[in-house]
Amino acid sequence: MGAAEEGTLARLKAVRESLVDPAIASHHGRIVKTTGDGLLVEFASAVDATRCSVEVQRAMAAQNADVPQEVRIQYRIGIHVGDIIIDDDDIFGDGVNIAARLEGIAEPGGVCISDDAYRQVRGKVEIGWDDIGPQALKNIAEPMRAWRVQLAGQAAAKAQPGLSAPALPLPDKPSIAVLPFQNMSGDPEQEYFADGVVGDIITALSRFKSLFVIARNSSFTYKGKAVDVRHVSRELGVRYVLEGSVRKAGQKVRITGQLIDASTGGHLWADRFDGDLANIFELQDDITGSVVGAIDPKIQALEFERIKLKPTENMSAYDHYLRGLSKMYQFKREAVEEAEPLLRKAIELDRDFAAPYAVAAFRYGVRQTFGWGAVTANEKSMVVGLGHRAIELAADDAFVLTYAGYALALLAHEFDFAASCLERAITANPNLAVARTYRGLINMHLGNHEIAIDDLNRAARLSPLDPLSYIPKIGLAQTNFFLDRHAEAVKWASEAVLARPDFLTAHRWAMVCHAFNDDLDAARNAWEVAKGMDPTQSLGEVRWRTPLKRERDHQKFVEGLRRAGVPE
Repeated sequence: MGAAEEGTLARLKAVRESLVDPAIASHHGRIVKTTGDGLLVEFASAVDATRCSVEVQRAMAAQNADVPQEVRIQYRIGIHVGDIIIDDDDIFGDGVNIAARLEGIAEPGGVCISDDAYRQVRGKVEIGWDDIGPQALKNIAEPMRAWRVQLAGQAAAKAQPGLSAPALPLPDKPSIAVLPFQNMSGDPEQEYFADGVVGDIITALSRFKSLFVIARNSSFTYKGKAVDVRHVSRELGVRYVLEGSVRKAGQKVRITGQLIDASTGGHLWADRFDGDLANIFELQDDITGSVVGAIDPKIQALEFERIKLKPTENMSAYDHYLRGLSKMYQFKREAVEEAEPLLRKAIELDRDFAAPYAVAAFRYGVRQTFGWGAVTANEKSMVVGLGHRAIELAADDAFVLTYAGYALALLAHEFDFAASCLERAITANPNLAVARTYRGLINMHLGNHEIAIDDLNRAARLSPLDPLSYIPKIGLAQTNFFLDRHAEAVKWASEAVLARPDFLTAHRWAMVCHAFNDDLDAARNAWEVAKGMDPTQSLGEVRWRTPLKRERDHQKFVEGLRRAGVPE
């Protein structure tokens, strides 16, 4: 406030209107009063209060990702269950005082709850907990035991019986998560290379149909954190965890790895692999083979040969591609723009390297769905060329089929061809979560809504901590909308908005879902937010961006747009 009073007030108001107040309403909360920059909120249950708090803090963290530390808006939240005194529209009593004191000991961006509240929510909210012990709270006679909600970015406590949310059940096949490898190069600029090595190992393991492999996006939520493999096992629902490190110095590469059985904490395998950069793919294959051999020696050598892939002989092309892919994984406007010349350079260096063609085509889709610029006719032609060239070069590569296929569906409306690409992708790699997500979205466009829901739910299990969870959530909002499950559609659309407030597509679908759930005020509010993100939108343009095969779906979508106030 001291540095920029008006700007701070404007940001506080924007956060309240777009994020905090809608979350409170969706979880049946009542704002009792505001206290300067704070809020006193009453909920019908501790479960509602906790779920609301977790959604708000996760959405705030995502929204703050691009904001400099010195101007970030962050909340602390305290939750307590207790008796209150009601006086007109206000509430008083020790219950209120304790909640306020718990808020004071919470971390910025964190949630702290009393032991009374914890007893009511444990086992009912899928979140981990840290027991922070008895706390001496100001003006409260006796110390009170308190708990901290485990949110991304906070140090995770070691898993203890009864303190965390129920573990995800193990699949009916050997299951593994590959954690980000530590960059030992002494150069932070080499992070992209270490991440690329791990991404390739995950992809290779995913091709084994006899394994269940957690998606990269969920594994990478542990990047930069000291973790307990038992905690990872519970959160991701896997038995095995692979850790390691990468050191790149000039043309030399050293990769170490250790495979841990999380059920016992014991090491099944550990090794070190040294080689030249030119042999990086062989090193990755050696690691993959060693891991699979340790997990399931019965897997035949024929399957090992099937998963081997050397995408390019040109290491400079591979390096540029990894740099571009690292930018794309940030899903931020500036980074997505910076990816374009890197991917173009990779293509220039190796015209037969399929992956950069696919990611370059997909980049235009990301730009459009976030409202960072509609694709022009000229760019559409480029997408078609890039997408088809990628598939021509690597017709059996699940990654290429997924990203190129979905770009062709989204921007060139080649839905039947894209559907066939995604079918082939999942046949080649049944563990590729993003392929399940995009096949679900394509089936939504084609009108196969129940099939779409199955794929979107499968994607969520393969990547339970995915930072891009707003994408399948939008798909679930869309499919439920067309299945006339309007309350369910609103739930998923609202969750998508909370998970990624700057995602234009989420606001578009929130407005049509609210419109058919008989909440025109919420629909029009969502339209105002969407219009602010991209003022050029019209009904005709939004319809073009959302082509639907079934006439009934098309008519319902258009009616939702009109009810929300989208102009012709």
